[in-house]
Formats: sequence, C-alpha cells, structure tokens
Amino acid sequence: MTQLQVLICNDDGINSEGIYALAMEISKIAEVTVIAPATQQSAVGHAITVNYPLRAVPFQKNNCFFGYAVDGTPADCVKLGVKFLVKQKPDLVISGINHGSNTAINIIYSGTVSAATEGTILGIPSIAVSLTSYTVLDFSYAAKFTSRLALLVAERGLPKGTLLNVNVPAAPEDQIKGVVVTKQGISVWEDRFDARRDPANREYYWLTGAMNVLDTEDDSDQIAIKNNYVSVTPVKYDLTDKELLVKMKEWNVEGLK
Repeated sequence: MTQLQVLICNDDGINSEGIYALAMEISKIAEVTVIAPATQQSAVGHAITVNYPLRAVPFQKNNCFFGYAVDGTPADCVKLGVKFLVKQKPDLVISGINHGSNTAINIIYSGTVSAATEGTILGIPSIAVSLTSYTVLDFSYAAKFTSRLALLVAERGLPKGTLLNVNVPAAPEDQIKGVVVTKQGISVWEDRFDARRDPANREYYWLTGAMNVLDTEDDSDQIAIKNNYVSVTPVKYDLTDKELLVKMKEWNVEGLK
C-alpha cells in the first residue's frame, strides 16, 4: 500500500510550535512535506504573490531538514508546493496548528484556513486546524486529533471545493468533552484604531478591538469550543448566495442594459 502523502502548511511561520507538533504527529502515519511561510502571516486571507518572485529556502530545525521556508503567503506556499516543490501530488493538505481560534468571521481573514482552501482549489482534500488560545503552548492533543481526522478524511474523502475547519479547545485532554460537527458561527469585529506617534512624530494607526460573538445555537463553532468540544466545520469556498440568486431572476436585471 502506498504511503499517505501530506503537505503541511500554516500562517504562523515555519518556526512556530504548532506546525512542528503537527508535523511530528502526522509523520507517524504519512510521509510529510512542510512548506510554510518564512515569517508570521496571520490574517493575510487568501492573498497570493504576483508582483515579485518567491523564494523557497530549506529550513533546519534541531539540526535536521524540516521543510521549505517561503517568503510568501500561506496560499503561495500550497500553490508553489503542489505545482513545483513536491514530487507527487499530496493526498492531503493540512494547515496549522494555528495559535488562536479560527471561527465565525475569522475564517474570512485567516491565512490558516486560506492555505487549506488553496488545497481544495487544487483538488486535494484539506484540513485547517487551530488551537483556541494565543498563550497555551501544548499542541499535543490537537495534533493527535488531527492525525485521527486525517486518516478518516483519507478514507472517506471530501466533496469538491469543501475543506474541514477544526478548532480545538485550549484545555487539558481529560477536560475535552467530545467532538461535534458544527456550522460557521456569527460574529462581528468591533474594530478600533489607536492613533500613535513614531519617534519622528509622524502619526500611525494600530488596529485593536474585540470580537463580538452573536451565536446562541449549540451547533455553531464558537459555542462548541466555549463548551469544551472540538469543533469540525465543513466549509465551502463557493460564495454564491443561492437563495438571492433565485430571487434575482424576478428583478429583471437584464433589462438594465
């Protein structure tokens, strides 16, 4: 039986704790290739690089070859990896383990989810995984769960254009109550900009704020992780509003020409 081929990416950078924990765990079940941004790329969404060249440099960790560090975005890494750097098309793309949750509206901004989205665009079953804390450094359970899910996805497959977005509570394993399949939650960012001055007295702006959770239903990703359940959300990149598409047939938009 041919060994499972897995491409691993992230948006926190190739030297992050999360991608290392993920790669070590997935390497127990598959042949792993790590291709990730050389630097922090959080919240870059699905940006790709078109106006300057990309460089992919072999990256050492613990005095061993770990993967390729790319001076681009997470989507760049997956695209370059699949189209050029790997010898054969991966069976799976796994993006993570991200530091901080990627739920609700964050899915739109997330470089972690966008790396997995690029995998689906290229026809590869893909998973994005996040640990719901910016301070907890124990990725062991999240990595183990992702490994089990990866084997299930490799066996069952995913529909074309659909990825799985996973959020793991930042709690000890014995406090995690279970796993639930969820929908994308509802939230809005209450953005604020702090106006500051640099040493030359020039004004600049620093984005701050907080996310306002609007969910009340137990089957949403945010409520699941709040209740210490692992959230697994199937996400499609087709953004068409199917209901409005039908209603607009009655608008006579064609008559506006």
